[in-house]
Amino acid sequence: MHGFLNLHKPNGLTSHDCVARVRRLLHLKKVGHGGTLDPKATGVLPIALGKATRLLQFLQSDKAYHATIRFGVQTTTDDLEGDALKADPVPWLTLDAIQAALPQFQGTIQQIPPSFSAIQVQGKRLYELARSGVPVEAPVRTVEVHHVEILDWRSQDFPELDVAITCGAGTYIRAIARDLGYVLGTGATLAALSRTASSGFSLSDSLTLETLESQIQADCFEPIAPVLALQHLTEWRLPADEAKRWCQGQRLPLAPTLSQFAYVRVHHEDGHFLGIGQPVCAEAEWLLIPKLVFEPQF
Repeated sequence: MHGFLNLHKPNGLTSHDCVARVRRLLHLKKVGHGGTLDPKATGVLPIALGKATRLLQFLQSDKAYHATIRFGVQTTTDDLEGDALKADPVPWLTLDAIQAALPQFQGTIQQIPPSFSAIQVQGKRLYELARSGVPVEAPVRTVEVHHVEILDWRSQDFPELDVAITCGAGTYIRAIARDLGYVLGTGATLAALSRTASSGFSLSDSLTLETLESQIQADCFEPIAPVLALQHLTEWRLPADEAKRWCQGQRLPLAPTLSQFAYVRVHHEDGHFLGIGQPVCAEAEWLLIPKLVFEPQF
């Protein structure tokens, strides 16, 4: 079995837990996920099955979230899972003040990841260092936040803001919540998070673990074909003789019009998906090299 599963991750499970559950349900050794979600976060968790695990790196990188930010509260983890550092009511906070501050969190921004995150520093995860009490500075990262839209606002002692965020890979929504609170002088933390889209998969098409189990029991589960998950890549078809040579590792001449792409989706002339090609320039000639041969016909 090779393909993808658009899993709706439930509250309370880690991304690793979900992979383990899928592995047991499908009796499949090779299972991986694209983009970690925190245990309390829900929503789209792309799962790769079988040989499709090799394709995770080529999926779309943009993601979308619905988040709830609570003001007046600060925690060690920048969400409600951590210990409280501050909890002071801020009923005076207005939506106008938030709207004025939000533009600085859109576009290309600098972000310090939460101390409790999976980023590696000196060979160890930040959350491992934080739990052991080792003081360490998280490296500043440049991330892309495409759009932030206000969905709802609840004015109260600890006001809450619901937002929809679209962003690039590596963006921490917890850090946006924390930094927005800092700019407003109130402190803030992430109260809830749902990923509504990731790697080209959407929440509306996702399957819960319960639905997946039911489909497996009914023998009607069908993984998403790799080629459907790679539709964002430009297709390049090869005649039979060239397809065979390419699958054997040979470089082939490439149309200069495709040189603008980092990768292309390579197919046999009959439509069969062969793998991922990478355009390279060698001695003023554009060539297509095999980056990943997925399933040769030969």
